[in-house]
Amino acid sequence: MADNSPLIVCLASYFKGVEFMREAQARGARVVLVTKERCRDEEWAHDALEASIALPNDATPETYVQTVAGIARRNRVKRVVALEEFDVITAGLVREHLRLPGMTSSHARLFRDKLAMRVAARDAGVNVPEFVHLLNFQEVGEFLERVPAPWVLKPRTDVSAIGIRKIDDAEQVWRAMDALDARERPHERASFHLLERFVAGEVFHVDSVVYEGEVRFAGVNRYGRPPMKVAQEGGAFISSTVGYDTEERAALLDINRRVVAALGLRRGAAHAEFIKGADDGRLYFLEIAARVGGAFTAENLEAASGVNVWREWAKIELADDEYAYEAPAPRRGYSGIILSLARQEYPDTSHFTDPEIVFRPRKRHHVALVVRSEDPARVGDLLEDYARRFAAEFIAVAPPLERAE
Repeated sequence: MADNSPLIVCLASYFKGVEFMREAQARGARVVLVTKERCRDEEWAHDALEASIALPNDATPETYVQTVAGIARRNRVKRVVALEEFDVITAGLVREHLRLPGMTSSHARLFRDKLAMRVAARDAGVNVPEFVHLLNFQEVGEFLERVPAPWVLKPRTDVSAIGIRKIDDAEQVWRAMDALDARERPHERASFHLLERFVAGEVFHVDSVVYEGEVRFAGVNRYGRPPMKVAQEGGAFISSTVGYDTEERAALLDINRRVVAALGLRRGAAHAEFIKGADDGRLYFLEIAARVGGAFTAENLEAASGVNVWREWAKIELADDEYAYEAPAPRRGYSGIILSLARQEYPDTSHFTDPEIVFRPRKRHHVALVVRSEDPARVGDLLEDYARRFAAEFIAVAPPLERAE
């Protein structure tokens, strides 16, 4: 593998980032993928890969460190990139061992630990729902007396809505803490959780490309239903573009910029979620990840803006004194995605024939469509119609996950 081209090692415990790999390779980099056995046969960008390595599904961070160190014996590794949420801290450990630029494992924890990111955001003056670490009995008791129910119990490091539950009275909180502390796995016990005030309202996500600490591109979308509700009750996941000239969009871009600055992200992609309180109209920060959003977020954003955040991220990783990153000029289109679990292994959507459909993801036991229009009302009408049709033809409901693996 030895030559003078820059080498990027991509960590991906799940199937992600094909466009990142292709863009990096197109710009002269060599790309090595380190994944897990369960993903060995996914449709990776093998045309853009110099090599791929599949580690055991239970591979430890130390295994990743030694694997990448082995690659580095005969190659000058330029960057280590975590394409998946579960690899963000591991990538930091690898960088520390090889003394490479990028986030350390300690810094990366800010983007994996919901408690840490809330503290950092709150300390920077960003609005967050009141919260408490499920650790000190007195502090938890004071929180329960001060903050009215309902509350939300959240694991500090799981993704999406995994392990999240709504609690309505204080006795349930104490019982939940006892049950968590009785778990066999130490990292699933109460101190690895937080409790926060439940805020009813619309949930938004802002997906950013960040270069030298500055947000260079951001797409702003509104969820059709809160992700927690979809995860726990089933139904279709929907997301669509927020109007470009609205006060809402301006406020979301501002709070997103402040969160990115508060957590010190210098380079890469970010996926942040916010809620607009139904009672007070205020925006609250919920969480942020140092990665591209899941659920075909990149494809949906590209449909509206013409910007592919995976490719922009690859450009950023390769930027240096000779090649300075230049952000693209996005178009002001509108798009939306509808996605759900499906009863069929590979659902047939060929009878959905609207010309606004621009992408039909293919994923086992999932059904999804991405639409694009210059008219936001048309996007909304299509998604509303598809939600009814998906419910009748495709939707399957699975019990919510308690843990990721």
